[in-house]
Amino acid sequence: MAAKGLITDIKRYAIHDGPGIRTTVFFKGCPLSCPWCHNPECISSEKDLMYFEYKCISCGICIKECPEDALEKEGPGVKINYSLCTSCERCAEVCPTGALEIKGQWYSVGEVMKELEKDLLFYDSSEGGVTFSGGEPLYQPDFLLALLKECRRGRIHTVLDTSGCADREIMEQVMDYVDLFYYDLKLTDRSEQKKFLGSEIENSFRNLELLNRAGRGSDTVIRIAVIPGISDTGQNLEGLMEVLSSLQGLKEIHLLPYHDVREKFRRLGRKFSLNGLSSPEKKELEFLQEKIAAGGFRVKI
Repeated sequence: MAAKGLITDIKRYAIHDGPGIRTTVFFKGCPLSCPWCHNPECISSEKDLMYFEYKCISCGICIKECPEDALEKEGPGVKINYSLCTSCERCAEVCPTGALEIKGQWYSVGEVMKELEKDLLFYDSSEGGVTFSGGEPLYQPDFLLALLKECRRGRIHTVLDTSGCADREIMEQVMDYVDLFYYDLKLTDRSEQKKFLGSEIENSFRNLELLNRAGRGSDTVIRIAVIPGISDTGQNLEGLMEVLSSLQGLKEIHLLPYHDVREKFRRLGRKFSLNGLSSPEKKELEFLQEKIAAGGFRVKI
């Protein structure tokens, strides 16, 4: 059993991450670097320091406590030199308002299960369970597999929210312990993949085909992030439809409209590259819904 896993957060009473009332466990680390990522604090496989300036009271305690001199006073708050910061947690420990927060904590399998078991009553009454999200849960395969096995022993329903970006052997190890897959399809053109995602994602499509051949289509929900001018282009939609049409027994398809996440990137001291991009309008989403549904699929926005 994997001793420890790096977890960004454990959210209780989640109602949008699968059927029923769920607890969502956010794994830290992802092989992709999507500029529209809704959880950028989960991308790095190391701990991150996040700064919520609206909570800052400019007391200066964190500046005095930082062993790396990575903090300095700036205006009504502080400025973080992320090139010096080692995420040692000292500033977050002494901050009286929670303006500085470390994203990423080590958990044992037992510690995660203890949190999940607090909500067993909700799972049972709502046909809910646990969703493993991120980041990319497959990026910590041993820890994920150990948790999945424990959930199976405890008869806790599991959802794996994944892009499938992992070696085939990893998917083969975990797939039989997953009750429902939330499978994120992104870009189909290789040049677009490298440009926006940071790497090619052929293993994502290969693992989806693996699930299909194993008869897991009825246990798979395809999720497509609608990013105006990027994922909703005619070329990408044509590629996605080609992939979807090759799958058997798909449960349904979810369209996830882009939301502005620049504040999250800024709080992590990271550059945000999609400035000026707006959320898709309702009529645009409905057009995509109708176009994909015409292929015989059940589509939700």
